[in-house]
Amino acid sequence: MLKTALLAIAASLSLLCGSVLQAAPQQINLLTENFPPYNMAADGKNYARDGNIQGIAADIVREMFERAGIDYTLTLRFPWERVYKMTLETPGYGVFVMARLPEREALFKWVGPIGPDDWVMLARADSPININSLEQAKAYRVGAYKGDAIAEHLATQGLDPSLALRDQANVDKLLRGEIDLWATGDPAGRYLARLQGVTGLKRVLRFDSAELYLGLNAQTPDDTVAKLQAALDQMRADGTVEAINSRYL
Repeated sequence: MLKTALLAIAASLSLLCGSVLQAAPQQINLLTENFPPYNMAADGKNYARDGNIQGIAADIVREMFERAGIDYTLTLRFPWERVYKMTLETPGYGVFVMARLPEREALFKWVGPIGPDDWVMLARADSPININSLEQAKAYRVGAYKGDAIAEHLATQGLDPSLALRDQANVDKLLRGEIDLWATGDPAGRYLARLQGVTGLKRVLRFDSAELYLGLNAQTPDDTVAKLQAALDQMRADGTVEAINSRYL
């Protein structure tokens, strides 16, 4: 009788341990995009893996996972909509960097903030445009990055921006006069422009700001999220985050 009871208990514990092991992913498959200076392919292309991915966020996330003792893979892909959707729908995935917006809050589990992102309107150096609000921006042709939080925000404010598949394309569109204003992030936009040899763009409006995070699939165990957050908090406290930023800015 006792032996039967012990066997039953052992079997229950085995099933419980098995379910716990299944709930905790062996690794997180991290996805990102070209979004300098936070994340970017070393060769500038739209696909890269692991060590061929550079940037402030990439370096922070690597160190964070190492300190938390969590295995990961790291892949840079294009376009943003693809990596966002994959993380949203697939357990064991994460995406960075992503603006933590109210409409996204319940869709992911969050680790951060990793860095700031001012939302700005940039114009050509010789532009006479002078605006103080998004309402005034409606009088101009505005370019933005398809699928990005900035583009989505503009749409909710009644603007109809011209959307580019790569944010870098808006630099050329601005110079060619196809758009009057470029809605982008700062420092990301200025960094992208400099890569194309363009300097002196005018910041005519700062219309919002967001904190950038690592977003994890909603089924990620809370314990995994807590370990990563603790690692990031430690990195910020001991100066590691500041040191990584100084390498790029």
